[in-house]
Amino acid sequence: MRGNLVSILFAILFVGLLFPGAVRAQSFDLTNVDPFTVSMSPQNPAPYSQVTLSVVSASLTLTNATMMVSMAGTQVYSGNIQPVTVTLGGPGVLTTITVTISVNGTKYTQTLSVRPQDVVLVAEPVSSAPVLYPGEPLVPLDGNVRVVAVANLKDTSGKTIDPSLLSYAWTVDGTQIASASGIGKETIMVASPLEYRERDVSVTVESQDTNAVGSADLSFTAQAPTMRIYQNDPLLGILYDHSLGTGYTIIGTETSFYAVPFSYPITNSNPVLQWFLNGASAQTGGSITLRPTGSGRGTASISVVGTSDDYTKAASSLLVSFGNQSSGNLFGL
Repeated sequence: MRGNLVSILFAILFVGLLFPGAVRAQSFDLTNVDPFTVSMSPQNPAPYSQVTLSVVSASLTLTNATMMVSMAGTQVYSGNIQPVTVTLGGPGVLTTITVTISVNGTKYTQTLSVRPQDVVLVAEPVSSAPVLYPGEPLVPLDGNVRVVAVANLKDTSGKTIDPSLLSYAWTVDGTQIASASGIGKETIMVASPLEYRERDVSVTVESQDTNAVGSADLSFTAQAPTMRIYQNDPLLGILYDHSLGTGYTIIGTETSFYAVPFSYPITNSNPVLQWFLNGASAQTGGSITLRPTGSGRGTASISVVGTSDDYTKAASSLLVSFGNQSSGNLFGL
């Protein structure tokens, strides 16, 4: 046993003589380590927006320190260490932020240079809407949304950079989409989220010299489609100015109705429209014409159901009144 111990000590001594650094404790040069760091949120701010500055340090006792924040030489905060919110300038305008910390009479300074850039995301649902509809359809169930990045990045001279020369890095629900990212890729096609779920899309836009960087994000949910019934006037056409409510009175010998499906996915085909009269299947297509017969007065119900797949459906119904007398309620189609 004693012989083994002597052999081990001799081996350690031999390694120490042959490789002196092998048994020597490692040392690090800490002279170039910043005493504190400043983080900014959001990291890529928009023009005229507010950012929050936060200070952290591994070597300074911040509870016994004070902080002063200046923007372009003007003091905007002085007091205890805490998150400070400041307002930035316009697109491409350079803002210099100086943060000074005082600890036991010693001052430490960090300087940030921020040039906010303007990036906006626009969601364009690929879903149905009538011709010349002034609004925008909703995000469809089981469909797609085209997201467009509108970037207004400026270089150091204040000149707007051609959007086609910018680099776009897309992220969907926290996953980077490499196939949709790259120079000039201003758009991305995103699948609609499941019902009652949310989809998050973000983009980071950067100039090729990396001096100009901006970002934006948006969230959207899918909505169930809707169906609306309009009067189809023989002279004025389809009266899109207002949809018919729950009741309508026929005046004259006949009236035509037109069904419009809103926010159906249109990636594959248009929805199939099925009309029903008093609960019985009447016809398919976008319109239906009702012609009251006889001299009686009565009511009838019409409804239309639009289907684009097994579960994307919407319906609308209307109670139609006709005639001047109390008898008779037959319709000719």
